[in-house]
Amino acid sequence: MSKKTRHEEHEEHADESWLLPYSDLMTLLVALFLVMYAMSATDAVKFQQMAEAFNSALSGGGGVLEYRSDSPTSTQLDQGKQDKMNNVIAKNTGTSDLSKLRAKEQEDLEKLKKQFDQYIKNNGMTDLLSTKLNQSQLMITISDNALFASGQAMVKDESRQLAKSISSMLQQFPDYEVLVQGHTDNVPISNSMYSSNWDLSVDRALEFMKILLLNPNLDPTKFSPTGSGEYHPIATNATAAGRAKNRRVEVSILRKYKDAATETTDVTNVTAP
Repeated sequence: MSKKTRHEEHEEHADESWLLPYSDLMTLLVALFLVMYAMSATDAVKFQQMAEAFNSALSGGGGVLEYRSDSPTSTQLDQGKQDKMNNVIAKNTGTSDLSKLRAKEQEDLEKLKKQFDQYIKNNGMTDLLSTKLNQSQLMITISDNALFASGQAMVKDESRQLAKSISSMLQQFPDYEVLVQGHTDNVPISNSMYSSNWDLSVDRALEFMKILLLNPNLDPTKFSPTGSGEYHPIATNATAAGRAKNRRVEVSILRKYKDAATETTDVTNVTAP
């Protein structure tokens, strides 16, 4: 009897090569979730640290899950994620720094305003000076009666001390731009010195600014004089009281970090007697 050769049946094994791209896909998904978490974090420093550690883990060295492919997709995704993370960090850090600068500026201007208000109160000048702080500037408004004789731009001798006191307070914040602006009422002027309210308002602003700049601690490049004549009234010119309010000099300390998205809110304080 012939022997029949018995063939052993071999178990067929499934192709497991798909596990490599699958594991790489899982790695990318984990990376995606980490990026999404990092983008939601508010601490930019921790965000940067995590981004660096994450990038180093993905881009450096080989591992059991490493899968080589001719496709550039993986590299492009890693670079794209890193670029996005860096952009978010830069944006968040910039916004945070700007917010801090605005907060510090607000604190400084409020401090300066309180000093002006205290000076006004101590010297019984509440009818002649006032202050206003808004999202654009800190403005000190000075009635023309406190500074000039009628129709003239020369600062009165007794008023020069006022200008010196203001300059002393301004020197605490030397980096701010300062605008000195003259205003008049609408009564026409025509004398040997001035042919219009324009000329008078400009000269008044200039003369007052010159006294401020006698203080050597102030930087002249930060100061600008301008005159608006009768064209920016703050009260009616139909009454004597209104015209008196319109004749004024305004010294404005201009903000450096304005927030255009914030609704302007004036904080006006005319010191009570």
